[in-house]
Amino acid sequence: MDSTTMVLALALGNLALSGTLFFFEDADGRPAALSAWGWARQLQAGGWMLLALGAVGVVPEALALPVAYALVFGGVAWEAGALWERAGRPRWRRPMGLLLGVAIGAFVLCYAIDPFGLLRALAASLALGVFYLLAGAALAQGWRTAPPLQRFLAVATGVLAALVAFRGLLGLAALAGWVRLPNELLRQLYTGALYLLALLNGFGWLLLDRERLQGDLARLAVVDALTDVPNRRGFFQLLAPWMALARRPGLPTALVLFDPDHFKRINDGYGHPAGDAVLAELAHACKRQLRDSDLLGRLVGVEFAILLPRTSLEDAAMVAERMRTAIEAQRVKTERAMISLTASFGVTTIRPDDSTVTLLARAEDALRAAKTGGRNRVELARAPSPADEPDAIDAADPAAAPDA
Repeated sequence: MDSTTMVLALALGNLALSGTLFFFEDADGRPAALSAWGWARQLQAGGWMLLALGAVGVVPEALALPVAYALVFGGVAWEAGALWERAGRPRWRRPMGLLLGVAIGAFVLCYAIDPFGLLRALAASLALGVFYLLAGAALAQGWRTAPPLQRFLAVATGVLAALVAFRGLLGLAALAGWVRLPNELLRQLYTGALYLLALLNGFGWLLLDRERLQGDLARLAVVDALTDVPNRRGFFQLLAPWMALARRPGLPTALVLFDPDHFKRINDGYGHPAGDAVLAELAHACKRQLRDSDLLGRLVGVEFAILLPRTSLEDAAMVAERMRTAIEAQRVKTERAMISLTASFGVTTIRPDDSTVTLLARAEDALRAAKTGGRNRVELARAPSPADEPDAIDAADPAAAPDA
């Protein structure tokens, strides 16, 4: 494939991507990274198309080359910026704009003083190579936790960007008289690398967004969106292995149930947005009192649960008391008022014969006792009595069944 055909393919490919993105609608508006990526693709499409038209004589070369490369530089720079935006670095526009200005200025200067095109090819290769290296660096952010697809794209983009820049380095060596350039072969490698970069970054972006969306959906299935803690399903999934470990000898695992007192008054008096703010601050305050190994979850409504691995009943009561004090001292600022609240706690430990039903029922009994006992207090679940032991139960007498 000759260079003109390759440039035309780059133009048409970018036009197809930017055209498809034009008709894409997002219910919450386009993210800043996606918007920047769309502009990047449109700039690249315009630049490559202008280069193709200049190569076949439709547009005068003196006009086509400077404007086309300025558009291509801008498109690749904004594509790198979109990747930095996606990586959580939104302050890329000013430094990228300055770098873009230097690249365009250097290219125009080389174009003006070089009648044979070697200097401008050198400037174009180095500029594009640098911008694509910045794109690869953005993809490499968070390397340890990045998915395999992102790691592959970072490595592939870096390698191809180095190949693009290598043409410029060879041009410097040729100017110094150190090497002779095989122009056609080098041009083929250069345009081929640019074509692969366009494909990788185009399809790679779409696949990464799909991967992220799937991850977000999976997370929403087990995490409460308001408080950013596990929801009922997520909490029970994490509770299951500790239920199994309770059958083995060793330190117990405690469970604490709590909910804010008279929370309905907050919703009725200040509105549901204020109630949501209170719940979010409540969860945040509780997490500050917990160890990294502890688990806070929102079971339903305003009822929360805390799993305290390897914690005795007495120690769990101390944790609950510390959290009760912290909640009582907290003031939540909302649009309408400063809201204070209290909470009641029920504490128990996982027993070897427990199921999730019996465990939660026992903790809820303790929570109910805290509510009826005056609220804003911590109650412990009653200790098992001999009558609760399975061997002491008279199966013929329903009244002798253990209290769940």
